[in-house]
Amino acid sequence: MTKPVNYFHLHMISDATGETLIAAGRAASAQYAHARAIEHVYPLIRTEKQIRRVLDSIDAEPGIVLYTIIDQRLAAMIHDGCVALGVPCVSVLEPVLGIFQSYLGTPAGRRVGAQHVLNAEYFRRIDALNFTMEHDDGQLPLDMEEADVVLIGISRTSKTPTSIYLANRGIKTVNVPIVVGVPIPDVLVRSQRPLVVGLVASAERISQVRQHRVLGASQNFDAEQYLDRANIIEELTYARQICHRHNWPMIDVSRRSIEETAAAVLALRAEGR
Repeated sequence: MTKPVNYFHLHMISDATGETLIAAGRAASAQYAHARAIEHVYPLIRTEKQIRRVLDSIDAEPGIVLYTIIDQRLAAMIHDGCVALGVPCVSVLEPVLGIFQSYLGTPAGRRVGAQHVLNAEYFRRIDALNFTMEHDDGQLPLDMEEADVVLIGISRTSKTPTSIYLANRGIKTVNVPIVVGVPIPDVLVRSQRPLVVGLVASAERISQVRQHRVLGASQNFDAEQYLDRANIIEELTYARQICHRHNWPMIDVSRRSIEETAAAVLALRAEGR
């Protein structure tokens, strides 16, 4: 018998964009298979008036409260308000800042949105994203040597979303489609700098994903051949042969999220492959 899903309210209060909280909240929520969070995100909360409004919302729909508020006076206001309402609350960053302060021997600067400062790292990520978008699906192959990573694979192996995710980490990424009977670009074979990684999956997984692609396809699209399991197996075999021939590592994305696939690519980079 299937256990019913329980829903709960998850309030996330941030003085910046809220990305840190959303990641932490979703990571924790994912550990509970039969519970679903109804997310309430409050970004750019920086005044007492805003906090009072947030506390009113929490009072109307009580639940777990997570917050990242650098200003200690405002943070105390949230804590005291949650205690008065009888709801659990956690300052996500304070324990981490405490460890940093203890180890480094100096208090944190407590700058709101410090992680979003427009520094060299920020512009490196923007440059990587522009490069990656320009080289999507095998475009502009001649400057492939400038890439950090090249992802190859047959259709629907998550090459584009993985490339974009890596670009957001500052990794210049090219993705190249593999088509049976079509040789891979010579410039890719000759390249020395980028890490080349093959993305593969089970035929069943590819077929499932391609079903969604077919729904929005044009009339001239050969859906039968595209979805045929025997053709998919042939495509995957061809892709694996190419990777084996050139000693390129492969990652099976059948049961991986985009984030997990990107993490596996980064791990390969760290190994110096």
